[in-house]
Amino acid sequence: MTAESLQMLYALVLGFAVAGLCSSGYRVFTSRLPSFNQLTAGPGAEALAAVPVLVVSAPFLIMRNTILGRRQEGRRFEFVFLATLIAGFWSMMSGQVDHAGLRFSVRLATFHAD
Repeated sequence: MTAESLQMLYALVLGFAVAGLCSSGYRVFTSRLPSFNQLTAGPGAEALAAVPVLVVSAPFLIMRNTILGRRQEGRRFEFVFLATLIAGFWSMMSGQVDHAGLRFSVRLATFHAD
């Protein structure tokens, strides 16, 4: 496995982990699950505040909704496959941003330590 492949795998796993962490943190503080329906509340502070949470936790939410839809509604395999691809790609891109942020914070901490 090449270094680039390992980095992409790391980004995918990190993206899903951060998405699950963000979703669980939201649930701890609000006692409800995050949902894309929060954006339909109309223009306002609540919808605006929900955007960052939904952007970060979207891979987790997409997979949760896909699995529930498959179990409860019997959605077709093609839909589940497409949703998994979208969630995986989103998770990988989110993981890349998370990884860059972690590297920046480590460099910043070591810069100030000198």
